[in-house]
Amino acid sequence: MFTGLVEMVGTLVAWQSKGGVVLLSVRTPLTADLAVGSSIAIDGVCQTVVRTSGDVFSVEATGETLKRTTLASWRGPREVNLERPVRADGRLDGHLVAGHVDAVVRMRNRRIESAGTWIDIAHAPKVARFVAAQGSVALDGVSLTVAACHAEFFSVSLIPHSSEHTTLGRKRPGDYLNLEVDLVARYVERLVCGPSGTSREEGMDEWV
Repeated sequence: MFTGLVEMVGTLVAWQSKGGVVLLSVRTPLTADLAVGSSIAIDGVCQTVVRTSGDVFSVEATGETLKRTTLASWRGPREVNLERPVRADGRLDGHLVAGHVDAVVRMRNRRIESAGTWIDIAHAPKVARFVAAQGSVALDGVSLTVAACHAEFFSVSLIPHSSEHTTLGRKRPGDYLNLEVDLVARYVERLVCGPSGTSREEGMDEWV
């Protein structure tokens, strides 16, 4: 489980595909605290460390992960947001983030207002019902509050710290991002709709 509070921006240094498995290698000082089997969120995607070497760790991605996230389009060098799992005895300062991407979404627009940056994100139709004003979302692993929700898009506002210390500050209109909706919204729908409600698979959007 994660909080959506990015610890560090790392650099994707290698992307190798073999037999339907993609090996991704990321350079970061966090590698010193990682071991084989450790979990880490990379741009909001929960992955398992399969090897470490110096300041580089590697993870493997396959079928569903490549189909449901932006990982299939990655090539190095590329900046990525990194977060290790929240400790059971730690503070939950963001919101509950599972690292399970619900949809890939496209940035429609960005604009500067006062000291903040506003970003408009096109809705992914099958999960748009889970996005609500003042609710929580994670974009590329960054915990954000939905500032406004419209028929075709929603907006979030980045404070200067978020722009400077995550990759969102460098994203531009047309870029694709990993979206995870609020876990609570999903469970509320399940309770209201019952077992016949929309399943996770039915609610996912394919983009590749």
